[in-house]
Amino acid sequence: MYPFLRFAAQMLKYRNAPRLGLLDTHVSHHRCWPWDLDPWVELNNGRTLTLYDLGRIPMAMRTGLGDVLRAQGWGITVAGNSTRYRKRIRAFERFEMRSRCIGWDARFIYTEQSMWKGAECANHILIRSAVTSAKGIVPPAQVLDRLGHTGDSPALPDWVQAWITADAIRPWPPVM
Repeated sequence: MYPFLRFAAQMLKYRNAPRLGLLDTHVSHHRCWPWDLDPWVELNNGRTLTLYDLGRIPMAMRTGLGDVLRAQGWGITVAGNSTRYRKRIRAFERFEMRSRCIGWDARFIYTEQSMWKGAECANHILIRSAVTSAKGIVPPAQVLDRLGHTGDSPALPDWVQAWITADAIRPWPPVM
């Protein structure tokens, strides 16, 4: 089940937080509860993806993206991701989540997020998001214009470019 109460708590907590610049990092703190666990008593990999919403959506609100989406009647969807898991997060452990936009191209906005246990990164995700309207994908340049942001995207890191390239040659629909 989606963590609606935790989501609402995060939205309330950050509703009056200072605005973030488009490329600034949103930091939030969370705990791994029993309903987040897999049979090995650690944070479930699928739940990890869901919990990343608890950082990404408040980040979007703090940058002003949420206001733009509402005003334009647009939505936003995850169009792809790549996750790396390295350290277990166990029951009741606290962790810090860091969320930030790292750039965009002609179709997508790229966000990286990570969960930290102290100085150690437990997992890291690259998210490719698309802003959508009734007519399809809204070009990021149009979204950024509505945000009042001018200028080009920062150069995407090489590892992000490599992922974009690899994903472009992946067959779709999948050949089974």
